[in-house]
Amino acid sequence: MRPKTAWQAMAQHPLSFLTSSWPWRSVAYLASGVLVGAAAVAVLAAGLVIGLVLLVVLVGVAPLVGVVLSSMTVATIERRRLRLVDLDDTPNPHREPEERGVRAWISTRLTEPVTWRELGFTLMSAAALWWLDLLVLFFSFGVPALSFEAADGDTWPWAVFGAFVLLASPYTVTSWAGARAALARTMLAPRDEELGSALQEVHASRVRLIDAFDAERVRIERDLHDGAQQRLISLGMTLGLMHLDTPEGSPLSAQLTEAQAQLSAAHEELRTLIRGLNPPVLTDHGLAAAVREQASRFPLPVEVDLSLPGRLPRHVETNVYYLISEAMTNIARHSGAASAKVSGRYHADLLVLEISDDGHGGADPALGSGLTGLADRLTAVDGRMRVSSPTGGPTLLHVEIPCHFG
Repeated sequence: MRPKTAWQAMAQHPLSFLTSSWPWRSVAYLASGVLVGAAAVAVLAAGLVIGLVLLVVLVGVAPLVGVVLSSMTVATIERRRLRLVDLDDTPNPHREPEERGVRAWISTRLTEPVTWRELGFTLMSAAALWWLDLLVLFFSFGVPALSFEAADGDTWPWAVFGAFVLLASPYTVTSWAGARAALARTMLAPRDEELGSALQEVHASRVRLIDAFDAERVRIERDLHDGAQQRLISLGMTLGLMHLDTPEGSPLSAQLTEAQAQLSAAHEELRTLIRGLNPPVLTDHGLAAAVREQASRFPLPVEVDLSLPGRLPRHVETNVYYLISEAMTNIARHSGAASAKVSGRYHADLLVLEISDDGHGGADPALGSGLTGLADRLTAVDGRMRVSSPTGGPTLLHVEIPCHFG
């Protein structure tokens, strides 16, 4: 596994770590930390000055606003510097001013916990962290340099001491860089409760989109059934009446026969489409019956083994049906399989589905395949999905969905 932090790189490969870029990245992180920390003092002072200047506009809170804006600047720089020793995506709660105005934006920012953590980190950086960065760098490189310079024939132990300190410097520098980065991430990354409302809104938005899609799908099915299908039936009856009035064996009779055949084929395709949009068997008899009915029309042999204690909640049942339908479509289009299997069981408030095929494998959700759409649909029902698809097959799609039967 490729290390994502300086600590991971040092722990996983303690020897090859010496020839990697991580020690140099750690040195760059601490050296820039000295510069940022020293600049933080000046920035805080400038923030106070700016706050005093703004005192005329924002009476009472202007000095505090200046300090907060300064701390936000330092925190933004620190988040960018973290990429030197921490390759994980660092959450950034920093927001730009909204259209409603700078005053409202500042008022909102002053009430956010992350803003006060940014201020605390800036004060800590200015007061202590950059001094510690400088101390570690001096001990790792300055002390060996002074030891070599002071060493002579009588004080050679100093040279030995300096050599040991220099040889250990990659680990010394990286250890402190990792600790400093962990502290910065802890203080600057948003807490779970701060992310909770945003994540809930994202989840609710996905649910609304899928519900809107399902409602639109039902509307289209109804319009096709009540509109286009009825017109095709009416057209078929008109052609039949015309055929009765046409001399048997005439060219027109043959053309009408061909038109009726084409109309019947179009009607059957439309019925199949309507049945796929909103299958009546799903509404009337439930998920297991609907999946078996779909498998009977599938171009490949499909073994269906669904054992459920009752009817699932409507929204779960609908999403699971279309998830299985999309998975089977992917099998038919991309897997090269000769057969497939759909199985499902209910265990302790958890619906477990497995969809497998004997195709050539190689399915990867990261490549933006049809599996991405399945994962998006699962988010609406708080489900999760695992895929096993080695090259050469077989492919197994394992799905778990929390639910309760009514």
